[in-house]
Amino acid sequence: MLEIKNLSFHLAGNSIFSLASAYIPAGSKVGIVGRNGTGKTTLFKLIKGEYLIDSGEIQVKKGAKVGGVSQDVPNGPESLITTVLSADTELTNLLHEEKKAVDPQQIATIQERLSDIDGYTAKARASTILSGLGFSASEQQKPCSEFSGGWQMRVALASVLFSEPDLLLLDEPTNYLDLEGSVWLESFLYKYQKTIVLISHDRNILTRSVNKILHLENKKFTLFSGNYDFFIKSYNEIKKLEQSIIKKEQKKKAHMQAFVDKFRAKASKAKQAQSRLKALEKMQLKPQLRSSKVASFYIPSSIALAPPLVSLSDVAIGYDEKIILEHLNLRIDPEDRIALLGANGQGKSTFSKLLADKLLPKSGTITKSSKLRVGYFSQDLKDTLIPNQTPFEHLTFQFPNSKKGTIISKLALGGLTEDQISIPVKNLSGGQKARLAMLLATLHEPHLLILDEPTNHLDIESREALATSLNRFSGAILIVSHDPYLIDLVATELWLVKSGGVKRFESDLDSYQKLLLTKNIKNDKIKPSENEKESKANYKKGSLNKNSLTKELKKAETRVQKLQEMRRSLDKHLSDPDIYSPTNESRLKKLEFKDIELNKAIKLAEKIWIESWEKLELRDKS
Repeated sequence: MLEIKNLSFHLAGNSIFSLASAYIPAGSKVGIVGRNGTGKTTLFKLIKGEYLIDSGEIQVKKGAKVGGVSQDVPNGPESLITTVLSADTELTNLLHEEKKAVDPQQIATIQERLSDIDGYTAKARASTILSGLGFSASEQQKPCSEFSGGWQMRVALASVLFSEPDLLLLDEPTNYLDLEGSVWLESFLYKYQKTIVLISHDRNILTRSVNKILHLENKKFTLFSGNYDFFIKSYNEIKKLEQSIIKKEQKKKAHMQAFVDKFRAKASKAKQAQSRLKALEKMQLKPQLRSSKVASFYIPSSIALAPPLVSLSDVAIGYDEKIILEHLNLRIDPEDRIALLGANGQGKSTFSKLLADKLLPKSGTITKSSKLRVGYFSQDLKDTLIPNQTPFEHLTFQFPNSKKGTIISKLALGGLTEDQISIPVKNLSGGQKARLAMLLATLHEPHLLILDEPTNHLDIESREALATSLNRFSGAILIVSHDPYLIDLVATELWLVKSGGVKRFESDLDSYQKLLLTKNIKNDKIKPSENEKESKANYKKGSLNKNSLTKELKKAETRVQKLQEMRRSLDKHLSDPDIYSPTNESRLKKLEFKDIELNKAIKLAEKIWIESWEKLELRDKS
């Protein structure tokens, strides 16, 4: 589907890629990973032809349709559903021709083609995608111009998903989604039948929705089979091997240097010494192993206060005359680790602003500890950072009496280097801005830390570093995040924001995601198949009893378990660094083919398992 040969590219005088090559077979689902600045988005622009390559070539399969989210978000008077439908140009043209056609043969030809491309279910499919991304049926009929930029980006995403390109390019698609939308997208991509190339810092989507990882490092590409978890294992094994080789070379180098030093002056050994000296110089030119360590986050802890930190009694909040949340009766104690769940627009950010004193209650009582200090990280960095000021100036304003060295030390603790602290905020990268905002939120040793989408601009390694620092923090934390990996690592309690209220979710995140996934599976059913119709008829007749359904479910579970065992065995082979050597090319191709076939089998087995579970659930309710 996509082949990159000896690609070299410079941007603003900097070398981004140098003789980089990779081959992505049709039907692959590839996650692109690499540290910030390694050229992930640049690679997309090269594939789409937005940049001209310096040398080498990028070949996309002839006739393949390439699609990605447009930077020009839809904001016109057309409804959301009309906008999404128009993304499929062939469908739009056929429907237009069908209206004008009068010749029976022409009409028949058009209708046959519409049937081939599922044109008559197009509206239902478009509606399903919009629903999965958070738009209600009534909202789908509204014009795009009525929605904010973030929601318009969702419409742009829905459009490209609906158009079903042969090569789907997605750059951080979950950045403007909530957790519910991310879970739906994860499921959609898992079931997508064509080729996907995805840039993401969302570890869950890279683990559950892709079957290959393209790693960008040292201006080169390395393609790994398996998901992100298996990439990490393989990568670490390769690095261990490299480290071992480097240690051996260092030992050899030391031995050679000792020989040179000892015998350089002796005429009888001069030739050998000179030879080893040349070998030593060659060894020094070899690239050294790069450290993958990332800077930690500085989140200082304060002396604990007596509980509760915050108590809400029948509180209502909103904007102007509109009430968003009401009847809030909650409390937060020291060391509570709370994650807010709920779809966008339900009031998660509003609730966060209330606790951060950014919003006053409409009614009710809020009681806070008299010594309480709150740190607040806003998802909109413009709320915290001043574009024309440098990080050094931001901290100097916070600590006007501190010495320059003290300010620089604090910035370094937050992960900002000395060359970054004098750059205006507007010229910093997203990750650097996020680090500065986190530093400002935590400098005064808060007792309660409120984080509204803290990982939007962070790469995977930085997200893991943030989670580590949060787990070391001894105060209370309240998180709003679409990143389930961060929630799973940090939160010990889940609160659900829904239908104008906030209540505790009495289960774990995995259960919540399964609940969303089950809901999505039910919503994705555009029309029942013959098997489904037959099953429903059997329920009415009572021909399917609980015992047979339980056996069916058990059988499906066993099948999934066996396939997962096969998956673990295959992944063990694929994580062996030796398999990627040129001598094993034939064996690697066989394993990759088996990998694709096994993914299909697992997908089918999981589908059967879910359907069996739904049958049993329906039987219990009837």
